[in-house]
Amino acid sequence: MAGKLKKCMMLCCQMKSSEEMGKDSYEAAIEGLKKLLREKGDLQGVAATKIKQITTELEAAGSKACSSDDRLKNGFYHFKKEKYEKNPALYGELAKGQSPKYMVFACSDSRVCPSHILDFQPGEAFVVRNIANMVPPYDQTKYSGIGAAIEYAVLHLKVENIVVIGHSCCGGIKGLMSIPDDGTTASDFIEEWVKICLPAKAKIKAECSSLSFEEQCNNLEKEAVNVSLANLLTYPFVRNAVVKENLALKGGHYDFVHGSFELWNLDLGLSPSLSL
Repeated sequence: MAGKLKKCMMLCCQMKSSEEMGKDSYEAAIEGLKKLLREKGDLQGVAATKIKQITTELEAAGSKACSSDDRLKNGFYHFKKEKYEKNPALYGELAKGQSPKYMVFACSDSRVCPSHILDFQPGEAFVVRNIANMVPPYDQTKYSGIGAAIEYAVLHLKVENIVVIGHSCCGGIKGLMSIPDDGTTASDFIEEWVKICLPAKAKIKAECSSLSFEEQCNNLEKEAVNVSLANLLTYPFVRNAVVKENLALKGGHYDFVHGSFELWNLDLGLSPSLSL
């Protein structure tokens, strides 16, 4: 037994991990290069060019090696170190529950995250994001997912404000504006979804027919918000909360091209723009 153990220990001592072997070969290569340059100084120019080439190749390989998983892991690590661990009181309270004052409907567009735009902190806003930030009318079957979110926010979280935020250059709004008059669609889901705001499109086409397509889309971005605000009132629990003045409905529009934000109440009276 002792012989076998001794043999096993010798074997283990002789084995090296691939990482250790890689490190040894790397160090040996560096030492070899240094020795060569000491002995043949006239090769330094050639060596510098080669090293620059290798450095570029390694940088390219390194960027490819950073996978999508690495991005997520690094992002969480940064969040944990810079936010979570530096705000123990905030996250301690959030562990007990949430009591947001706002429910926000925003577009799924990657450029318009409401938490960044409005500087919401964790626990401040209950957020629903979808194509073109639309709120469908009350329908227990067709739109039960949206209905569940609104019901939970109003009846259980007791939010005080529901804000629907449109934005500039919205692809969903352009899609709505591009639907042929005969209503034919070319997608499985997108066009059927944005048809929620067909009344807004009809109004813009009637009132802004002289404007360019782009200008019509700009106007539709805001008018679609108004239709969503009106649709919110088709939910009985929303309407009751508004009548009792426990809930306010607000529309918003974020223009990331010019860095401005507009906010208005249900009566559609626009407040002055906030320019950033």
